[in-house]
Amino acid sequence: MDQDLDRLVQAILIASDPSQGSLHQQALEYLSTIQQNAASTWRLALAIFVETGPNGTRKYPPQARFFALRVLDDFLDNRFEPLDEESFQSLRQALMSYVQSEYVYGSAEADAAFLRNKFAHTLTLFFLCSYIDQWPTFFTDLFTLIRPPESTSQTTFNHHVSLLFFHIVLEISGEVADQLIKAARTFSAARQGRDTRVRDAVRERDAARINEAVLTIVADFVERMTNLRKTGVSANSEKDLDSAVEVVDWGVRTFASYVGWIDINLTVTPTTIPLLFTLLSDPSLPIRLATSVALLRLVAKGLKEPTDKLQLIKVLSLGQVLDALEQKTRAEHASRGSDVDEGEESYREALGKLLNVLGLELCKLIDEASSEEVRSEATQLLNQLLPVMLRFMADEYDDTCSTVFPLLQTVLSSYKRSRKTSTEPLDDTKRSFVTSLLTVILKKLKWDEESDPEDMDEDDKAAFEELRKDLRTFMDSALVIDQALVSDALRTLALNTLSAYQGGVPVQWNDAELAVYTVYIFGEINKSGGKGRAAFCQAPAVTKERRKETDYSEYPLTAHGEMLYALIQSGMSGYPHKTVVMQFFETVARYGDFFKIRKECIVPTLQAMMDTRGLHNPEAAIRSRVFYLFHRFIREDRNEISPELAVSLLEGMRDLLDIQIELPELENPEQQDMLTEAVANPGIFDSQLYLFETAGTLISLLFKSPEQSSALLLSVMRPLMDELSLNLRAIKGREDVVPILKVHHIIMALGNVAKGFPDYPSPVPPGYIAPPLEVFRQVTEAILVSLEAMNVFKVVRDATRFAFARILATTGSNVTHLIPPLMANLLAHFEPSELVDFMHFIGLLMHKLQDDMFDVLDQLIGPLSAHIHGLLSQPVNGTDDEVTHVDTKRAYLALLNNVMTSDLHGVFTSDRNKAQLEGVLGNMLRLAEDTSDPSSQKAAWSFLSRCVAEWAQPPSSVTPEKPSHALPGFERFIYERVLPSAFAVLSSPQFNIKDGQMLVVFHEICNFFQTVSKTRGQEATDYFVTVFFPGPREVAMDFATKMRDLDSKAFRKYFADFLRASRATS
Repeated sequence: MDQDLDRLVQAILIASDPSQGSLHQQALEYLSTIQQNAASTWRLALAIFVETGPNGTRKYPPQARFFALRVLDDFLDNRFEPLDEESFQSLRQALMSYVQSEYVYGSAEADAAFLRNKFAHTLTLFFLCSYIDQWPTFFTDLFTLIRPPESTSQTTFNHHVSLLFFHIVLEISGEVADQLIKAARTFSAARQGRDTRVRDAVRERDAARINEAVLTIVADFVERMTNLRKTGVSANSEKDLDSAVEVVDWGVRTFASYVGWIDINLTVTPTTIPLLFTLLSDPSLPIRLATSVALLRLVAKGLKEPTDKLQLIKVLSLGQVLDALEQKTRAEHASRGSDVDEGEESYREALGKLLNVLGLELCKLIDEASSEEVRSEATQLLNQLLPVMLRFMADEYDDTCSTVFPLLQTVLSSYKRSRKTSTEPLDDTKRSFVTSLLTVILKKLKWDEESDPEDMDEDDKAAFEELRKDLRTFMDSALVIDQALVSDALRTLALNTLSAYQGGVPVQWNDAELAVYTVYIFGEINKSGGKGRAAFCQAPAVTKERRKETDYSEYPLTAHGEMLYALIQSGMSGYPHKTVVMQFFETVARYGDFFKIRKECIVPTLQAMMDTRGLHNPEAAIRSRVFYLFHRFIREDRNEISPELAVSLLEGMRDLLDIQIELPELENPEQQDMLTEAVANPGIFDSQLYLFETAGTLISLLFKSPEQSSALLLSVMRPLMDELSLNLRAIKGREDVVPILKVHHIIMALGNVAKGFPDYPSPVPPGYIAPPLEVFRQVTEAILVSLEAMNVFKVVRDATRFAFARILATTGSNVTHLIPPLMANLLAHFEPSELVDFMHFIGLLMHKLQDDMFDVLDQLIGPLSAHIHGLLSQPVNGTDDEVTHVDTKRAYLALLNNVMTSDLHGVFTSDRNKAQLEGVLGNMLRLAEDTSDPSSQKAAWSFLSRCVAEWAQPPSSVTPEKPSHALPGFERFIYERVLPSAFAVLSSPQFNIKDGQMLVVFHEICNFFQTVSKTRGQEATDYFVTVFFPGPREVAMDFATKMRDLDSKAFRKYFADFLRASRATS
């Protein structure tokens, strides 16, 4: 055995040294085998862990002994049956002898402290599988070691064994009662049963003694701790004091670990409560933190009777204690001034959590107790807590503040329910609380004066924004409780600050930002306010047609209107702090409707946006955001902007229309493509696109002056087209990233200018003034030239699709003659993923151009269908292939359905494509039969239904108003191919009508049946009765009649029942 031990120890040492080369890997594999075979190797592991050398110290090195404990863990964990007697005795004797020699008489692994926790875990696993049947005296045996042996001079409990005992009880509590640990494990019924039996056995046999031992040891070391503090600190006494503090800390943690699962009469006694309250104010921070957790778990302990819970809360009298401690810790914080003590702040946080749980337990009593007396007492206790809760909430540290949020939310929810069921005014107690709450919320909404949000760490900034979000939720709740109170508080704060600033009174930046922020959030908080102009102006309802001619300036403003008006007039846009100015821009961009009723505010707002505060700010991050906000403001209020102002704004932003190129830094240049990464991370250009769209919007406002509009548009587009031509000539190959990127960006910019114009109307109304079509034709031709030269680049193809879609939306059918060459170049080079985007693009063109797309589609649909059918028939290799395959199929089906709904189905039967129709229908039928992809299956049945409605019309249904598109013989295809396929799908074992996706397919098939019945009339009924349906004629007749006469919902229900009955009898 000694050879085996030496070999195993040598392997452990080699495995811990990667420099051993191939031996290192061999050692790892050997150790893995040892662990996997722990049932036979545990004796070796036990020997390595416990054996001593000639001098009485441990024979093997710490890393070998740590591995030995891992092997023992593998042997003992997941063992739910008792050990054989010989193995049990070997383990018990070896481990208890180890405890005696190492913990009672030794240094408790002083040179390898990490072994202590590991050993406690191993001993706990041994306990779990032996306590019930083999080692019922486990705790008794351990207790005998805690007491000092008579042969020593010790007069107190053994420090090392006490800590071992605490760690074991903590481990046991974690294993048998900690829900977090249980949730993290894969569920095992055997483990669950074993843990329950162990927990019940501990409760019955040893809970009282464990609790007594824990509290006795804690009390003993508390006394020792107190005496040491009184005598003063020396080198030895400081060490002894640290040792005593450690024992008390772990003892209280141990107490906290089991209070939730043993009898409360053991843990709440006349001695434990004073002890815990003493420790809650102890000079040692770890002890205070541990005690707060222990009290929290005591308060949260589940009790069956509400009266028992109320009595527990009254006995603890925690409300008064927390009130005093909150005041004490707040005063201590104030005395520290700018010195930060994170430890003491964590203590305040712990007190906040304790108060939160106490309050939640009282809320449960108020909501759930049947006794009016219990509810009344609980309400009284809760009301005493609320002022303390608000003081915690007002803490400058957000982590402490947020500890009471769950309690606050529960209290506010209770108040809201009361308001909904009562017509009485809010009582004075609740009104006072809500008033105090608003004061705290408005204080916490404010940035710290010394912070700089622009230079702040992103995590800290996000945390504050999240806090603001939570505080706004509370404000929402308070608004429901007393709307006037909240509205007046926000309005007063905003107006007072804005008025002070306008009057020249110095205002701190964070106060200024808060005032603007309250204006910003008022609209979302004040949900009962009107919509649109009515949110800002008390005007009578005006029809949409008369709004433009209505003078809203004569009507008084609402509270929010007053706040916004004061904001503009105050000059806050010029405040010398960028955070305040940015909040101003965010606010005015959000409430565009206000400027429709106070038009005099538009110009000063736009002046602020146009100068160095906004669009021309030296900081790129600010410019980038204002580009979007400016675009949003112009888009919302474009009808209030005069042509003269539009020209002035365009000239003022013209210098910003120079395309910005930014190349990202590649993390892995060998594997990343610079061009792809640069397009995916375009930097400020992404925001610059909003400026190009805004330029288009401003130019469109001059529509009544076509020549001026055309000249202005050309003045914006010509420099871009010239630069496009210049960069095209500079491109020699893929390595010319900057010019390629410039071409991509310019095409995107040209498309965005078009996006700023209104959509071309269909039909065109009388007197319509078209946009500058000639300029857009030039732009479209320039883009097409670029595509022809650079169609090998995916980024250029993507940009071209985008730009063409926007220009076509603006010009209608006026540039459709360029679509065929566009299609040819887009399809000359493309990746499989682009095919989906291309089909979406075609769908968009069909929607915009309708009949004008017929010729293009007629040329396209045949080759496109053939190509897609070829792709779909190829084998799928890997996940990426599968995703592309499914996406392509769904996009193709969507395209075909769009062709049918856009009345362009003639492309399928044109001279060019009619020969391929049978193949298309056959492929559709295969997709309709494929139950592996219900989404595509549904779309295929939808397409087939539309085909029936268009191509299966009988001659009798043709009228001059409704010409026939019928295909001769198409009804035979329906009867002989499609109907049998429909029933084959429904009778397939893979078709489960209870599945949500399959149910949608079922509904589509029902729709198909009714479409056939409606289109073919009596012929379809006769076919179902005499030809299609086998079996009794009555059943077939009933089905055909229901299909014909019932509405779609009723037929689906009937047919579902019909299918279930058919399956039950088959």
